Order: sequence, then C-alpha cells, then structure tokens
Amino acid sequence: MAGYNRRMVTSRDVARAAGVSQATVSRVLSDGVVSESARRRVLAAMRDVGYVPNRAARAMRTGRSGTVGVVVADLENPFYPLMLDALSAAVERAGLRMIVWVATNSTNAAALEAIRERSVDGVVFTTATEHSAELHSALERGSPVVLVNRALPEVACDQVSSDNDAGGALVADYLVRHDRIRAAFIGGPPRASTSRARLRGFERRLRELGHPLRPDLVVEGEYTYDDGRRGLERMLRAAVVPNALFCGNDLLALGAMDAARAAGIRVPDDLWIVGYDDIPMSAWNAYDLTTVRQDVTETAGLAVSLLVSRVAGDDRPPVRTQFAPQLIVRGSTRHSV
Repeated sequence: MAGYNRRMVTSRDVARAAGVSQATVSRVLSDGVVSESARRRVLAAMRDVGYVPNRAARAMRTGRSGTVGVVVADLENPFYPLMLDALSAAVERAGLRMIVWVATNSTNAAALEAIRERSVDGVVFTTATEHSAELHSALERGSPVVLVNRALPEVACDQVSSDNDAGGALVADYLVRHDRIRAAFIGGPPRASTSRARLRGFERRLRELGHPLRPDLVVEGEYTYDDGRRGLERMLRAAVVPNALFCGNDLLALGAMDAARAAGIRVPDDLWIVGYDDIPMSAWNAYDLTTVRQDVTETAGLAVSLLVSRVAGDDRPPVRTQFAPQLIVRGSTRHSV
C-alpha cells in the first residue's frame, strides 16, 4: 500500500482495494443502503489505503456531519467510562465520529449549542433525566435521540437499558432463597430512573415472597462511594442492622463494604452485600463483590445501530429495549445462585 502514500488517496483507490464499485464506496460514505459485508470491506479498505473522507464536502452533499454526540454526567462512576468505550467502538464501526459532552449541574452549554446548530447528526444520552435541557432541546428540534441506561416512559425516543426491575427482583430472590430476609437497600437519587427501577423490583419481589422491605432500611443518596459508606453508617447509628444489603450500584456497595469493615461487621459472615453494574473494581480481591451485570457492549451496539437508522430516515415508532441482567456471585455473599 506504500504507493498510495505518494499522492492523494481517492475513493477510486478505496473501491479498487475493496473490490467494489465507486458507487458502493459513495453509498458507504453517505450512509446509504449497502450490504453489511460490502460496508465492512469498504471500511477496511479505507483504513488500509489511508483514505480520509472530506467531511466538510460530505456534510454539504448529504446534510450530515458524520458525527454523533454523547452526553454523560458522571464520569467518576467507572461504569460510564466502560459505556463510553463501548459506544466509541460501535460508532467507529459505523464509520462515524463521536463527541462527548459532560453535563454538569444538569446542563452543558456546548452540547446545547451543537444540538441547536445541528452540528451533530444525533445524540446518545447516557444519564438523562426527565428534566435534562439537552434532551428536550434535541427532541424539540427533531434530532435523532437514543437514551442508554435510562428508561423514561414519557419521552418519545429510542431507549436501551438493562431491565432494572428484573435486576432488583433477581437480588431479592437470591437473598430470600438463602434466608437473608432482613434486607436493606442503599440507592442512588430518586430522579434517576435506574435507582427507582432497581428499588421497585427489589421491593416488589420481597413483598411477593412475604418479606416486605422496611422503610427504615431504605437510604437514598447519590451514586457515590461516599454515599454508600454514609448510608450504612446511618443505619448502624439508628441501631438498624440488616443481614443483607442491596446497593443501587457498585460504587455504593464498595463504600458500604468499607463502612462495614470499619464497624467490625464481617462480610459475608454478618452481612451480605450485593451491588449493580459489575464494574472492574467489583472483581478486585479486596472487594470480591456479588453484583448484577449489565452487558455494555450489547447495549452500546444496539444504541448506535438505532441512532444510525434514525439518521438515515427511519421513522418507525420509538423502540424500547431492555436486556436481561445477570447475577454474578462472588465472595461478598456466601452461596452460589
């Protein structure tokens, strides 16, 4: 391929290297209809010959920027860098670029400006709430939107998430099956659909099994290590000592585990602790946390596929998909599933 480096590489070179017509290359570059195998050959050939599309010309020709935006609000939670990595890989496979905005205090001025100016073709929201300014701006302008890891029934757009209700119920079934029935819950903020759904599924299943969750064994805060630690400390100060604790995410669970150790409470002998997300730290020997796993690769892949389809003009009703979660049993609980 060295010969290609001596002059400007063109789409004709890509077509020759991929063994397809120049029209097929053009369709791939403009997100047109083409078989998946042909698309993969063209994208591979572009990398091999060093072809760099002229995105400005492409935008003028197609009315698309070839860029998607991703809005995230909580990069301190290791789950979201995992999700961003998976989204980035899926976006790259689609032949697009990704720009990330971190929304602080529930908004991000750069994201709002980009959405209003239509400088991105669509937006993925990973931490949106019903009141997110960026979300409402995108919906009002008719921009393709996909929510990831969020379920907002009143919002008319594609949504992809773990089945958080089912995840909460999985934990309840597991605890009751092993006679850990004095259960507690430490969750994230009530404004987060994930926290509401995980608590709802957990609470409902415990009630169905005849062991309702006591209100004084529910603590809500932010999805942080510190709030997990403070949540368990609050229960202990009130002399409310559960024998099982379900936390709305792994960071909360790690904080609660350290609070338990500091108080002389043995995990899992005295207290079982279960998290949610299966971030890498949950498998560290120091924690060995039982948790509920979400498949971020599958979630991100579907989200980007839906967004690309909407950008191409798909006007079918919004798709709402929930993937089944999986309970991963480790040393913070004693028994197998």
